[in-house]
Amino acid sequence: MIKDIMTKEVITVKEDDTAEKCARLLSQNNLSGLPVLDDNGKLVGMVTEGDLIRRASEIDGPAYLEIFGGIFYLDSPKEYMDKLRRSMGQIVRDIMTRDIVTAKLNDKVEDVATVLVRNKLKRLPVVDEDRSVIGIVSRKDIMNYLFRTE
Repeated sequence: MIKDIMTKEVITVKEDDTAEKCARLLSQNNLSGLPVLDDNGKLVGMVTEGDLIRRASEIDGPAYLEIFGGIFYLDSPKEYMDKLRRSMGQIVRDIMTRDIVTAKLNDKVEDVATVLVRNKLKRLPVVDEDRSVIGIVSRKDIMNYLFRTE
């Protein structure tokens, strides 16, 4: 069960924390992602190294055609604006990933491993029924469980 291998002391950030604070916490604690909590302590997102690095990357504008003075977008301008907003964000709520996958205490290790692989994730927050973070499980936790040395 996940409850047997998860890390119970989880470092988290709030939605109004800065990107710099996240980068410092990730670096100092050798982590790759942090759960983001709202003012009630409920999980609302994750901020990862990728989210922070994305801020320094170039963003391609949406593809479009110009015909008779009109512009017809081939890609979603909304998606472009979302990427632009995230790349310029200074506050966690602007750069975090909101659509997150979670685990529960009694999930089987093998099931969580499958979720991590299928979704190309490095970690999953473990939450209770109220979406309060009670732990976090990483690929390394699962690897150590599957290939433990006696």
